[in-house]
Amino acid sequence: MIDVQTKTFAELVSFDASNMGVSAHDTHATTVLALRFKDGVLMLADRRATMGNLIMFDHAEKVFELDDEMLIAISGSFAKSVEVCRFLKHSFKYYRRVTLNELSVKGKLQEISRTLAQNAPAAMQGIGLFIPIVAAYDRETGDFSVHFFDAAGAVFQNGAYACAGSGSERIRGVFEYIARTQGPWESKTLKATLKEGLQMLEIAADLDSATGGFSKVLPVAKVLTAKGVDLASDEELAESIKTLSR
Repeated sequence: MIDVQTKTFAELVSFDASNMGVSAHDTHATTVLALRFKDGVLMLADRRATMGNLIMFDHAEKVFELDDEMLIAISGSFAKSVEVCRFLKHSFKYYRRVTLNELSVKGKLQEISRTLAQNAPAAMQGIGLFIPIVAAYDRETGDFSVHFFDAAGAVFQNGAYACAGSGSERIRGVFEYIARTQGPWESKTLKATLKEGLQMLEIAADLDSATGGFSKVLPVAKVLTAKGVDLASDEELAESIKTLSR
C-alpha cells in the first residue's frame, strides 16, 4: 500500500506565512466595522490608506469576499492583509475542490487564526501588523456571526458587531449604546443599520486623522445575507449619508 502524504494548499504554492514581514514604512488601512441586521451582516470601511502621517491612497479596498458565506475586513498593514486574504480565498477553494465539501465556519476561522499566529513574531516587532474582522453565515444552521481577532490569532465572537483599526477606538462604545437605547442590532433593517454605521464611520473620521471621511470618496459597504454577498451602490450610500446628523 502506497502511503501518500497529503499536502496543504500553503505547501503546494510554497506560501510561507511565518516569514511575511514587510518594511517599517508599510502602508496601513484604517477603520472597518461589521454590524448585524435582521437579514444578515453589513460591513463598512473607509477608503484611506496611510503611511505614517502621509495619505498614500484614498481608494483602498478593505472588505473582501473569502467565499459566498464569509466576508473579511482588514485594518493595519495593507500589503500583508491583502496577500493573506488572497491566500485564504484560494485555500478555501482548494479545500472545496479536493474534498468536495465546504470547509465549516469553525474551520475557516481556525485557518485565519493560524495565519495571524504565524505572523505574530513579526507583528510584535511592529512589522506588518494587521487585524481583521469577519462576518460569517453558517448554511447548516442558518446563523450569522461576527468575529474579531487579536494580533496573536485569538478569535472572539460577538453576534452583533465588531470594529478594528485606528478609528475604532473612538467609536467602540457607541455600538453598545445604540443597542441599549434603540434595541438589538439583529432587529434593525439594513437601511437603519447602514445609517448608523455611516454615522459611526464619520465620527471615527472626525476624531482619527488616519480614517477617511465621505467628502471625497464614498466608503465601501458590502452585505452578507443567506443569498450571498452584495455591494451597496453609490446611490444607496449617498442617500443614506444625506440623512446623517451633522
